[in-house]
Amino acid sequence: MSVLVTGGAGYVGSHTVRALYEANEKVVVIDNLSTGFSAHLPEGVPLFIGDAGDENLVDGVIAQHDVDTIMHFAGSIVVPESMRDPLLYYRNNTMTTRSLLNAAVKRGIERFIFSSTAAVYGDPEQVPVPEHARTRPLSPYGSSKLMTEIILHDVASAYGMNYVVLRYFNVAGADPLARIGLATIGATHLLKIAVEAATGQRAKIDVFGTDYPTEDGSCIRDFVHVSDLAQAHRAALSYLRTGGASVTLNCGYGRGYSVLETIEAVRRVSGRNFAVSYAPRREGDIMTMVADASRIRATLDWTPQYDNIETIAAHALAWEEKLLREGSGNIQEAVSA
Repeated sequence: MSVLVTGGAGYVGSHTVRALYEANEKVVVIDNLSTGFSAHLPEGVPLFIGDAGDENLVDGVIAQHDVDTIMHFAGSIVVPESMRDPLLYYRNNTMTTRSLLNAAVKRGIERFIFSSTAAVYGDPEQVPVPEHARTRPLSPYGSSKLMTEIILHDVASAYGMNYVVLRYFNVAGADPLARIGLATIGATHLLKIAVEAATGQRAKIDVFGTDYPTEDGSCIRDFVHVSDLAQAHRAALSYLRTGGASVTLNCGYGRGYSVLETIEAVRRVSGRNFAVSYAPRREGDIMTMVADASRIRATLDWTPQYDNIETIAAHALAWEEKLLREGSGNIQEAVSA
C-alpha cells in the first residue's frame, strides 16, 4: 500500500515525503510544480506532474500505486494574494479538494490527512488558541481552508473515511542537513525573507504594523520547524492506521515570538545586520497567533526536536546559503514580513 502526497514537491510536502521515505513508506506524489521542485524528492519516488483536482489523474495514480491514504498539501497559501484574488483561492484550495475527495471516495480511500491553517481562527479570543475556538477567518485564504475542513468532515461522515486535519501555525526552517528547504521565488514567509536579507539578497525587510498592543508593537507568531511538522504528518498516519478517530489538531509549539524578536534571532545566528523598514498594518494579518498544542501531544506520538527560534533560524540560513552557493539565490525587493 502507498501514500499519495499531493503537493509533495512543495515546501512542507517535500519534507513530509522525505520523512515518509526514510521511514520506508511507499510514497507517490502529484504536483503541478507551480511552487514545487522535482529535485526535492528522494530518488525513486514517483512524481506525476498535474493537478490534484484532476480526477482522472488521481484515479489512475490510486489504482496504479495501490494507494490507501492521501496526504493533501496542494494549494495556495499567501494571505495578501488571497485578499486580491479570492476566486483563485476558492478554486485552488476548496474546489480542488472537493474534486480530490470525489476521486478518493470512488476508490474507497479510508484515510485522509489535510494540510490546514491557524488562519481559520481569525483573531482569536483566547491565546493560546485551542481547537474548539470559534472559527472566523479574516482572509479568503483562511476561509477557503475552513470550507475544505467542513467538506472533509461531511464526506468522512457519509463515506466512512477517517481523517486528521492539521492546522499549521507558522511553518519555518529547513531540513537540518540542508538537503531541502523553501526555494520558491517571492516567498512571503517571515524567516525566509529575513535570511534573504541576512545574505544580501534583499535591500531591506518590511515589518507591517508596529502599533499592535503587544510588548514591542509587532505581531506574534508560533513558529513550527518544517521537519517537526513533517514528523507530525507521519505520526498522524500511524494514528489513523491504528484505528484513530477523525480529529483536528493544532500544529505549533505553544510559544510565540514577535516579528521583531524573530528578526533579531536571524541577526544573531547570521552575525549580520540588515535594514528593517516599518510599514502600516496589512489587511488580513492577525495580531497574535499561538497554539494550544496540548491536544496534538496527547493524541499523536509526536515529540518536537527543533523547538527553538534560533535553531529554526540557523537551519533556514544554512539552506539559504546553500542556494546561494549553487547559484539559486534571487535578488529582489522585500515583499512582506
